[in-house]
Amino acid sequence: MRFLAERAGISSGAVALVEAGRPASVATYARLATALNLRLDLELTDPRRRNASSSRDIDLVHAAMGEVEAKHLRSIGFEIDLDSPYQHYQFAGRADVVAIDRVRSALLHIENRTRFPDLQDAFGSYNAKRAYLGPELAERHGMRGAWSSETHVMVGLWSAEVLHTLRIRTASFHSVCPDPPDAFAAWWAGQPPEHGRASTFVILDPDPQLATSGRSRRRRFVGIADAMGTDPRYRGYAEAANALR
Repeated sequence: MRFLAERAGISSGAVALVEAGRPASVATYARLATALNLRLDLELTDPRRRNASSSRDIDLVHAAMGEVEAKHLRSIGFEIDLDSPYQHYQFAGRADVVAIDRVRSALLHIENRTRFPDLQDAFGSYNAKRAYLGPELAERHGMRGAWSSETHVMVGLWSAEVLHTLRIRTASFHSVCPDPPDAFAAWWAGQPPEHGRASTFVILDPDPQLATSGRSRRRRFVGIADAMGTDPRYRGYAEAANALR
């Protein structure tokens, strides 16, 4: 953050406010865009229509996936951070769900995906966070040095759409997420790994009733190997959205 502020010629506080989503001046946005070698695009929006349009753009299924994960991980004692911003030189983004175990110095990062219209974009975003998110969060949360363990998980919706993409691009998913789901399963059970790094892919059913009904015996998530032989829980995004309303 300090390096970016110096390149842009603004204060670190101004950078932090922009990262947090606070409004800034056009000059500040222009300086940041120049420092990051980005093109500044401006959109004029009628504030009387902003709320109506944004409500239509809410990703219901993505939000439900994050809610299920955050609720469960918080219930078993972990610190949770949602939509956590990070900045590393030209790479910037937000982590969907972050869980922290200070006793074990362990970090869990989850990136949720309801669909994969552009695999290259999805993998690029995930790889940037896998490479740069850990050190920034360690500094932000006052952890000395690096995390003893880091678990990065790309989570796909348990739908026919996602399973189809997984089955025709299996080698690609294995390359980006080569590890079995053991580390994520350990977090889910309340016992994060004490050492090492893992990158894994799982498909997940965000149905909130799984934990409170007779359907709770159904698995919440499975890894790539099991996903290859499983049936979809939803035909696609639309069916999942209807089920979760």
